[in-house]
Amino acid sequence: MKIQTVGNNVHVLSFDDVRIGWEQWMLLSGDRHHDNAHTDRALEKRHLDLARERKALVIDVGDLFCAMQGKYDPRSSKSALRDEHKRDDYLDALVEEAAKFYGPYADLFAVLGQGNHESSILNRLGTNLTNSLVRELNGINKANGSERVVKAGGYGGWIKFQFKIRKTVGQNLNMKYFHDAGGGGPVTRGVIQTNRQAVYLPDADFVLTGHVHEAWVVPITRERLSTQGKISQDIQWHIKVPTYKQEYGDGSGGWHVETGKPPKPLGCCWIRLWLEGSEVRHSVSLDLR
Repeated sequence: MKIQTVGNNVHVLSFDDVRIGWEQWMLLSGDRHHDNAHTDRALEKRHLDLARERKALVIDVGDLFCAMQGKYDPRSSKSALRDEHKRDDYLDALVEEAAKFYGPYADLFAVLGQGNHESSILNRLGTNLTNSLVRELNGINKANGSERVVKAGGYGGWIKFQFKIRKTVGQNLNMKYFHDAGGGGPVTRGVIQTNRQAVYLPDADFVLTGHVHEAWVVPITRERLSTQGKISQDIQWHIKVPTYKQEYGDGSGGWHVETGKPPKPLGCCWIRLWLEGSEVRHSVSLDLR
């Protein structure tokens, strides 16, 4: 697999010589809030270990960092601060510890997007936590002799998957990722946005979002017309990835409970790609607890 940056926040992942028996997994995640004391790191590691076993690529849509426990942040809470982050250089500590945790999996990461927590730090303090972690992971890859390069994405962007089948046939799949915005809605859980996004994202095969700590997969079947006048149908997959942060706990108290918010799913989403005949097929599945 090769990864290239071909435009402003457009990355291309190329897979050459795809043949029968070829398979590629992808781990899709967001809202890890890795540095928060309430984040389920054991579940993170379990999924990353499975990604290693499956030789999966990791695509993350932001808020990998929580970064709310600095003295500058009115939302800071000592109960959410891990011991290893109790330093004057708090932001440096976040990056260093994240690089240590994700370092053994550095060669699996493909694109790390930004979320509102990272953009808040960038806008208020002029530090890009995502870029800093990407530099650390790429340094680890280089030190380990790996040619794999991790790319820093934005709050939204595109990833194009290009497949060369038996060195002759070409096929593309497009993924639009966007960290997302708003509160999701207590009833719709943000699903209503799929109909709006399907209108203005006609070129996307996958629409990947996070932010509201929900988990769902919504397929929208479309009728298509080729340049040769052939009618066909395809599916645009809308994927909402959950979080790894356990905010509800036992429901006895805390900001999340006191504001009437429900328990949220923890986990990730997987895409499996494989060759069937002369076409790369795919399936999408949630992995929750």
